[in-house]
Amino acid sequence: MKYICSRCKETEEVTTHKPKCHCGGLWKLDFIPPKFDTDLIDKDIWGLFRYRAFMPVIGDTWKDITLGEGMTPVIQFDEDVMLKMDYFMPTLSFKDRGAAMLIAHCKEIGVDSVVQDSSGNAGNSVAAYCAKAGIECEIFVPEGTSPKKIDMIEAHNAKVNIVPGSRDHCADVCRDKVDSEKKYYANHVYNPFFYEGTKTYIYEVYEQLNRIPKNIFVPLGNGTLFIGVIKGLEELLMSGIIKNMPNIIAVQSEYCDPFAKAVLNGETSPVKVIPKATMAEGIAIGIPMRGEEILEYIYQYNIEVIIAPEDKIIEARGMLAAKGVYCEHTTAASYAAYLNYCELKGKTSDCLISMCGAGFKSDH
Repeated sequence: MKYICSRCKETEEVTTHKPKCHCGGLWKLDFIPPKFDTDLIDKDIWGLFRYRAFMPVIGDTWKDITLGEGMTPVIQFDEDVMLKMDYFMPTLSFKDRGAAMLIAHCKEIGVDSVVQDSSGNAGNSVAAYCAKAGIECEIFVPEGTSPKKIDMIEAHNAKVNIVPGSRDHCADVCRDKVDSEKKYYANHVYNPFFYEGTKTYIYEVYEQLNRIPKNIFVPLGNGTLFIGVIKGLEELLMSGIIKNMPNIIAVQSEYCDPFAKAVLNGETSPVKVIPKATMAEGIAIGIPMRGEEILEYIYQYNIEVIIAPEDKIIEARGMLAAKGVYCEHTTAASYAAYLNYCELKGKTSDCLISMCGAGFKSDH
């Protein structure tokens, strides 16, 4: 198992602390799991590492890192929509899937200090798992990040740097530190081990429902869950567990939509946009670093991209809360996008939407 550069195709050992290839390309992971088979699931483990037969797990380090993440329920919200309750996680967001896998890898290869940039949830997750692993952690967040998310990061004894300006600028500042101080970049976009955790979202859905829903709505900013969903579905396809790819609908913010604009124009790179302030802070990524890779998936699988209208996010959040589901604004944007999709396409049944983050995290 090695890293492969997404640009020049050179390989590198996964023990490297380099955040990317010398040519600037991001790493992909040369890892092909066995065919998915429910008999290979370790049903004695109640958590995502029950699927470790299909994950690039080295040794038993994960046992000291796990916080019980995964196995979140799928609930029937109404006759057309199911919700995957991923805010039932240790740090109240789906990012725990990737952070558990990534930090287990960091511990395995001897990393003792990491830095990371985040709009909040990934920072919470990395900070929490670093705390469990005994790894020093420093998180960079953009101004305007929910104070409660910042409080959570600091509670895990991580250092927080609040960076003026956009989410993209925050990432640039963090990467400057990575380059200048040679820190390990425990980033949910750069490091492919993170996606080996988020793909368990699909494993769980299949195990829980014994099928995959026809329509899957996935928030799309940097593509952390999006790429995981694609990877998981591809593995089910290659295993013959499912016969066809479901209809995947990627959700973008009305105020930050580089992929929606790219698809509209048939572009192979995300359109450069300047994000406006949006309640969907978690997907407000103007310069997605895996943009070309994500667009390749979009065109390969005829994935639709739908906009979450900014003026409908609060309304959607209220509709969810009125039925007992209290989620954060970015998560509500996915439901707002679903409602927008139905307005455009008509009644759409057998839909799955991820409840990515808990409500109190964005009460600001």
